[in-house]
Amino acid sequence: MDHQGSLKQDLYKKSEDDDNFLQKILGKYLPWWPLFIVLIAVSIALGFLYLRYATLVYESSASLLIKDEKKGLDDSNLMESLNLFGSKKIVENEIEIIRSRSIAREVVKRLYLYAPIIQDGRVRDMSAYTFSPVWIEAKNPDSIISAKDIPFTYQAQTNTILFNKNEYSLLEWINSRYGEIRFLPNPYFTYGELSKPFHFSLINTRVATSRVLANLKVAASSKQSTVINLKYRDDVPVRGENILNEIISAYNRAAVNDKNLLASNTLAFVDERLKNVFKDLDSVEHSLERFKTKNRLVDISEQGKLFLSNVGINDQKDAELKMQLAILKEVEKYVLSRDRKSAIVPSTLGITDPVLSGLLEQLYQLEMQYEKIKKTTAEGNPILLSIQDQIDDIRPKIVENINNQVRNIEAGRFDVSRTNLVYQSLLQNLPSKERELLDMSRQQSIKNSIYTFLLQKREETALSYFSTVADSRIIDVAETGNIPISPKRMFVLFGAIAIAILLAIGVVEIKDMLNRNVMFRSEIEKYTKAPILGEIAFDQSDKALVIAEGKRSFIAEQFRQLRTSLGYLGVNSRKKKIMLTSSISGEGKSFITANLGVSLALMGKKVVIIELDLRKPKLSDAFNVSRTKGISNYFIGDMEAEEIIKSTEISNLFIIPSGPIPPNPSELIMNGKIQELLAYLEMHFDYVIVDTAPVNPVTDAFIISPMCDATLFVIRHSYTPRIYLQKLDEQNRIRELKNMAIVFNGVKNRGYGNYGGYGYGYGYGYGYTDDSPEDGKERKRKTKKNSGTQA
Repeated sequence: MDHQGSLKQDLYKKSEDDDNFLQKILGKYLPWWPLFIVLIAVSIALGFLYLRYATLVYESSASLLIKDEKKGLDDSNLMESLNLFGSKKIVENEIEIIRSRSIAREVVKRLYLYAPIIQDGRVRDMSAYTFSPVWIEAKNPDSIISAKDIPFTYQAQTNTILFNKNEYSLLEWINSRYGEIRFLPNPYFTYGELSKPFHFSLINTRVATSRVLANLKVAASSKQSTVINLKYRDDVPVRGENILNEIISAYNRAAVNDKNLLASNTLAFVDERLKNVFKDLDSVEHSLERFKTKNRLVDISEQGKLFLSNVGINDQKDAELKMQLAILKEVEKYVLSRDRKSAIVPSTLGITDPVLSGLLEQLYQLEMQYEKIKKTTAEGNPILLSIQDQIDDIRPKIVENINNQVRNIEAGRFDVSRTNLVYQSLLQNLPSKERELLDMSRQQSIKNSIYTFLLQKREETALSYFSTVADSRIIDVAETGNIPISPKRMFVLFGAIAIAILLAIGVVEIKDMLNRNVMFRSEIEKYTKAPILGEIAFDQSDKALVIAEGKRSFIAEQFRQLRTSLGYLGVNSRKKKIMLTSSISGEGKSFITANLGVSLALMGKKVVIIELDLRKPKLSDAFNVSRTKGISNYFIGDMEAEEIIKSTEISNLFIIPSGPIPPNPSELIMNGKIQELLAYLEMHFDYVIVDTAPVNPVTDAFIISPMCDATLFVIRHSYTPRIYLQKLDEQNRIRELKNMAIVFNGVKNRGYGNYGGYGYGYGYGYGYTDDSPEDGKERKRKTKKNSGTQA
């Protein structure tokens, strides 16, 4: 139960703290609501102005499907058989290739992005990609001289260009100081105000390439997908779509060119081998023909046929082994060669070992990947170095495999040769001519089989070359949304409002920080332990007396509340002496003294006010009392106490004026006469109010305070320096002001209107009675007393 009660108390305290925090925030900034409203209105207007003239940016998007060896996407068997030189891709590598500088540079050149055309607008210039009837092409884009705002005029009547004060026709090359350029018809020209001037700029292709890459975003649609999404941001939707479509086209062209390069190198190798084999076959056939003609050979014996068949089989095996040796030598030459372009040997040309074929395929894929990435990155790139290490690692394996196969083939040839020796010994029984004929026929058969094999491979390679397709498929061509992605309307407006609010808060905070005077009641509570007895609002009437019989203003009610609060300091019929002081002159202590005295007198109490601020006396003027004679005369012994007490126009209120201003006020106060005066007044009056000098210039208040029962310390809003408030407690510990309480005077509205922590009205709501409740009761009591006396 105790735990639950403690928890409820904590929650209640937290809720109360939150409410207090919210009240503090509202109290601090709500008075400045017109400033907030004005700044918000100005910011929203500026936001709409920005939206009106800001450059709208649109986003174009396209998607591409990639064959990825890791994700299982494959073609049909027919397409696979035709695409002999195709290779499966890795999506991550293809993304890097798509956003490579080589692809972007090709797009810049094909779309002439190095020569943007601008048309003058009323407020800002705009891109004339679709408004200009012409484009600009440079013969050598990489060597053009960069320039800005080059004017030209299109003459629609003659379909010519006025450039550099000369007239040129379309497609005509122009030798300018920027380089050789020409004007081309714009295929995307829709409609434009041809009367407005056009300007074009020439940008270095590297800069234009960087701009394209900065606005391009390429990413896979998901981790498991082989679909690549391409997005491009541009202020001209048509240009954004063209750039995306051209990027995809350039990527596909690069892939097809790589395949065609491999196929053309293979065709060249096969054609060269065919020429050599054809020459050998033709020579053997002519020799066989001449031999048969010369020796008139038509048929061979059955035994010769059998031996010939066996020897032919062995010789064919030997030829195949030789062919394999030749291919292995070419492969070894290919592996060890640094220039791959002239020594490409496909793994399908007679190599039956799957291990070697796999190693060659890996080497080819790594080298193709190395060449692709090398075009887009620097030589010291970690990816290039990693691929080079893999290439260097796989070469020795291939060479070792080739050496092993060479040894195996040599052993096979040795076995075939040994078998042929047996058959040759048998053939020695045949006539020498017939044996020579068998040798020629065997050579013909070997050369013919090799020639047929190479013809087949050439046809396969040619078929693949002319049926080459890219390893990607366009899913969605570039398309632009109707809604611009920048600037975002709501984001700009809400941002403008947020900036306005922050700016207003900053103005209020800076104003408060620059203000060195006391502004808030919370500051008084923070810097001093003295209680705040009351608050008095700022009075704009500049009248010395704001409270009178029958007056019901708000400030009059505040003085009545202050009068009531004196009981908290123990002020009563026995403790009746009240001293008022302040930090510096001008804080309104005389104003508080006079009106507090009036407020007490309206209760029917007999009140005397002592004008003891002998340096700057003001109270006598407030009550229209002459100060020619007063307390200073009493201090020097010229007058008695009853002689210096003057009545005022207010019933029951008396004042002791300051008298002539003496040269030594502090010494007069300390001569002992003040104690006698206070004792006399205490016997004859209900309240004695002493108005003394401020504590910081002089020490009068510290001398008089021990003789009084309570001290009211006046602090004026937005006037009293904060440093005096901060030192008040420390000063009071050294020289104590007896029973001190604070009166917060001159409190003004903060900000505008009647809002804020110190906003007051002036109608208090007591109806039309002329007195406060307490004043009315006291006057009724006095009326009855007077009536009884008269009776």
